[in-house]
Amino acid sequence: MSTLVDPLEGLNPTLYLVLGASAILLYTTLGSFNLRHIPTEGGSSLPLLSYVGAYHFIHDTAGVLQRGYNRYKGRVFKVALIDRWLVVINGKTLVDELQKMPDDKVSFMDAAADFIGLNHIFGPEVNADPFHVGVVRDKLTRNLVPLFGEIYDEIDAAFGELIPAKENKWIAVPAFATMRLAVARVSGRVFVGLPLCRSKGYLDLSLDFTRDVGKARNTLIWFPAFMRPLVGKTIANIDHRIHECLRFIGPTVVERMSEMDKYGKQWHDKPNDLLQWLIDEVKLRNQGPYEVARMLLMVNFAAIHTSSSSFTHAVYHIAAAPEYLVPLREEIERVIAEDGWTKTAIGKMWKLDSFMRESQRLNGVNTTSLLRKAQQPITLVDGTHIPKGTIIATPAMATHLDADNCDDPATFDPFRYYRQKTEDNSAVKHQFVTTSADYVAFGHGRHACPGRFFAANELKAMMAYLVLNYDVKLEEDGVRPENFYIGMTISPNPKATVLFKKRPATS
Repeated sequence: MSTLVDPLEGLNPTLYLVLGASAILLYTTLGSFNLRHIPTEGGSSLPLLSYVGAYHFIHDTAGVLQRGYNRYKGRVFKVALIDRWLVVINGKTLVDELQKMPDDKVSFMDAAADFIGLNHIFGPEVNADPFHVGVVRDKLTRNLVPLFGEIYDEIDAAFGELIPAKENKWIAVPAFATMRLAVARVSGRVFVGLPLCRSKGYLDLSLDFTRDVGKARNTLIWFPAFMRPLVGKTIANIDHRIHECLRFIGPTVVERMSEMDKYGKQWHDKPNDLLQWLIDEVKLRNQGPYEVARMLLMVNFAAIHTSSSSFTHAVYHIAAAPEYLVPLREEIERVIAEDGWTKTAIGKMWKLDSFMRESQRLNGVNTTSLLRKAQQPITLVDGTHIPKGTIIATPAMATHLDADNCDDPATFDPFRYYRQKTEDNSAVKHQFVTTSADYVAFGHGRHACPGRFFAANELKAMMAYLVLNYDVKLEEDGVRPENFYIGMTISPNPKATVLFKKRPATS
């Protein structure tokens, strides 16, 4: 019986550090020569001195990007990271040019694999055949109407259990932890259905793995490329997590695959959920339950991480300014009276949509967006040469705080986009899900977030339910909890509490 052997086992930990530091120094030194024509923000381009800039970037990512945006507006600059240089493009012209480039010039998937380390965490299979993207973009989006009843039912159940507030009595709720669990349950209702979406073990797996991935992403930058596959798999523990996931979904997957073998692609009462759509794709590739679990974990991570952060940000805004509850309730009650709790009704809640979009504009998930990796040497419209292998991004926060892109950009104006939409009477512009060169919270172009239509529908339904059923406020009136910045990630305050009180039932 053979055993797996760690090829690096026995190496002195000091040697790890020496090898890692040497490899990273060599990488950044060579990179600085290739990019010396691009101005540097936050430090020096010189070897070793660039690490001063990397230190500043880690500890003040938003500030460094904002200063670079102001100094090189409409142009290109670079910032030093621990293991590489990041080239930052500014302005609508360059953003539109980047998002229109074909994949053989700039690649989002390769950027995610290299820069974020997804291939080291989930395995190279995800980058080689990211079929989950098509499943989310096409099948999940197309099924929002028939699945809305499931979404609403889980919202009702989850909020009732997680926020057990009573009339005439305020209770304090740990906001971020509660909203993460609520999002995990509502998403899980569409992904794996009942009863699994309410299973404590399955929910713990989903939430723990989300944290594991975040930890792995932040750790990988400290290791050279040759060590990252081992480090990523070790920290995220992907193989163990896949087997753990199979304990929950394995019997169902095997049963459904058996039904497909008997009756073909369709059979009576074939489930309509993400798990089944993943099974359909896996069967086409002659793969098995292991790959279903891998892709389910991948989608779970993306959905829970981004949506729970976005929803908590919005909850903090409404709790800090509860006067906005009144106009939101008036709209939601009117629309629900006409269309009931349906996908159609959620689409008619323009004020609510504006509220969520404005919250996303000021907070977002990351300080950067439109991540790409140059697949070949390219020259931008302004004449800037970008060498092959360069990682490129645009500063999301700085773009959203540009007074040329929106009036009084630092102010939270929840009905900003409602007014614009009313003036334009547009069915598409100014919506939560709409991307543009000056609104890049979901990215922009062909590689904009494929799950944003599901996420927006889910989060607006959750917020509509919260607004109708609860009064909310903060312990310190009007003082919104400050965001936490972890590298490029923008996190809602994980320790803040929100006070909830149940509203009287209305007939």
